[in-house]
Amino acid sequence: MRPHLPLGLLAAALSLALAGNAGAQQHDHGAHATPAQQKPVAPPVEPANTDHSRMDRSQMDDKKVDHSQMDHSKMDHAKTDDSPMDHSQMDHSNMDHGSASQAPTEPREPIPAVSDADRAAAFPPIKPHAMEHAPAFNSLVMINRLEGWDADHGTGQAWEGSAWFGSDLNRLWLRSEGEREGSRTESSELEVLYGRSISPWWDVVAGVKQDFRPADSRTWAAFGVQGLAPYKFEMSATAYLGESGQVMATVEAEYELLLTNRLILQPLVEASFSSKDVPEYGEGTGLNKVEAGLRLRYEINRRFAPYVGVVHERLFGETADYRRGEGGDVTDTRFVAGIRFWF
Repeated sequence: MRPHLPLGLLAAALSLALAGNAGAQQHDHGAHATPAQQKPVAPPVEPANTDHSRMDRSQMDDKKVDHSQMDHSKMDHAKTDDSPMDHSQMDHSNMDHGSASQAPTEPREPIPAVSDADRAAAFPPIKPHAMEHAPAFNSLVMINRLEGWDADHGTGQAWEGSAWFGSDLNRLWLRSEGEREGSRTESSELEVLYGRSISPWWDVVAGVKQDFRPADSRTWAAFGVQGLAPYKFEMSATAYLGESGQVMATVEAEYELLLTNRLILQPLVEASFSSKDVPEYGEGTGLNKVEAGLRLRYEINRRFAPYVGVVHERLFGETADYRRGEGGDVTDTRFVAGIRFWF
């Protein structure tokens, strides 16, 4: 006969068996749970005072990426954040440029100031014996104009020249000019003057002048100045004192304009004045005559140059009246051709 267990003890054992079964099932389901059902695990926090310089990176299992196997053509570079910077939209006014290093304003090796010894070495005095070898006597003969033109009565010729002999301070000057038309000499004169240099550019002259034409010969005492005015104008002004207190004067100015080193344009103006009427010579009081010329020459060499030009001459006052009384013209314009040379 089987003994009988109490009912209360049997109920307690059954409840314990059911509770153990449920716990085993829950444990089995937790092992196979999906990542979404699992609770996230927080990463380990790195201490703030970790010294990365002492870490042994050789032991780290870093996988190297082989970029050569990547297909860059399929990448959308337009959506990346590494687009070029637009500097035009940046406000440079707030940037501190003063902190940048400035370029040095002084040379590394400053140039020393020029001393008196440096100037003396650059411009040594001329030795006396070098000056002794320079010739004390010099000379120059210049035929400034030797020209011809087509005149009413045949051909016309004119000349004008000068020469000097002496030193830089004292010279003997010879000056001559004249005109011929056909076979008749219209005017001819010769001056013999002593010249003394008063500056590097100017001389004073004094001497005598002899007129051979027109009419009878006349002798004048002459004195004046000649030289190079500012802006390289060659000037001469001479006064002549004749018999019976007759005074005449001539003023001449010319300029040389270099178009090239050999092609030179030379304008010239000459005027003459008289203090008295001299009918036998066709001279009136005041301004007698003005001659203006423009000549273009080509220097084949410095000593010889042919030229062409135009000359205009006009008489004034009583001198013009005397010319009209003789049946002549008071104005004359002519085209000339000639040569200029010196030696």
